[in-house]
Amino acid sequence: MASKPELVEKISQAIRQSPEQMLPFVKFMEMALYEPKLGYYASSHQQLGPQGDFVTSPHLCSDFGELIAIQLREFWHVLGQPKTFTVVEMGAGQGFISLDALNFLLTDNPADPFLRALDWKIIEKSEGLIRWQKHYLAKRIEPLLNSLELSIDIQWTSLEALAKSPITGVFFSNELLDAFPVHLLEVQNSELSELAVQEDSIHGKEFSLTPMALSSSVAEYLSELPIDIQNLPERYRCEVNVASSDWMASVSQALKEGFVLTIDYGYSHQQLYSPARRDGTLQCYTQHKTHGDPLIRVGNQDITSHVNFTALEYFGAQNQLETLGITQQGLFLMALGLGDRLVANNTQSSLAQVNQVLQRREALHALMNPMGLGGFKVLLQGKGLSSEQQNFEFQGFKGAFPDSLI
Repeated sequence: MASKPELVEKISQAIRQSPEQMLPFVKFMEMALYEPKLGYYASSHQQLGPQGDFVTSPHLCSDFGELIAIQLREFWHVLGQPKTFTVVEMGAGQGFISLDALNFLLTDNPADPFLRALDWKIIEKSEGLIRWQKHYLAKRIEPLLNSLELSIDIQWTSLEALAKSPITGVFFSNELLDAFPVHLLEVQNSELSELAVQEDSIHGKEFSLTPMALSSSVAEYLSELPIDIQNLPERYRCEVNVASSDWMASVSQALKEGFVLTIDYGYSHQQLYSPARRDGTLQCYTQHKTHGDPLIRVGNQDITSHVNFTALEYFGAQNQLETLGITQQGLFLMALGLGDRLVANNTQSSLAQVNQVLQRREALHALMNPMGLGGFKVLLQGKGLSSEQQNFEFQGFKGAFPDSLI
């Protein structure tokens, strides 16, 4: 699949308008993914799910969103059952987690007082994805609310808007931070250089990479979380997600009291910048295949990198967000009841449901596979909590490995 010509031209124009005739990779990645109407996530035709370029946990089965709903309900209890409890999903994709969580809460116990306190908000940059979310929620949740004579306010908003009136509740995300634009770095002559994108007509390609001096935002980031390059080989490449530190600050500003639940794939700072990971973690996805060249199929492929969970904990602490727990997705979901669901599914005896049982068993196993989705990290942070609330043993984090093994 070729690049989108209009997007290539727009990026080329930005390069030509630059005094240095190049664009920092972070800006290229931002345009490739989010340029209005042209970027991978901003275009009207989204490539998500089994028929697209990649699947996420909520694409497999409704259990993922339902189990998250169980944890959300416990958060409300731990906060003392406030009259208004706001749930904010950030980067909701096609809206399946919100859909499955709300559907479960409404059908599991319609008389639950939690439903009367619940206020639901979604933060999403892509207009195309917002249309998907509104479609699914209107089709599935609104009729259910009407039949139960309940009202849950579902709104689309932004962190900037919420910061004006901080919430009591929880911010949660699944595979959001891995798609933040990153700065691409390379070790050259025993020093870190930043990589930029330039036009490349000589080699018959649209773009190529070229070194540039570290931008001030990267230098500031590295002054707080330095990368030890002493043992890193020449031409070692890695990524720095400066945007994640700004995101932590913005989330904290919008949270008065409550929790931040982050699910994504990634490593600790030490693991991320290991000499063995000499090509970094930048990956591109198209039609369920991966490769490492972000400069091709521009606008028609996903570009991601692994999340630095040490950075999330560090910058969270800088912004009054205390780490309450970290675990793996498989352990998190098992603690919330995935194992019981698997047993119940496997004991169904109806021959007419054999295919359905097998498909669901495969999906549940995929959610907890430590070599795949089950190995994703789940980070819980809190703000404005009492010491008793901070030390509460949250259901999803029972039996978690020590931090050193995550």
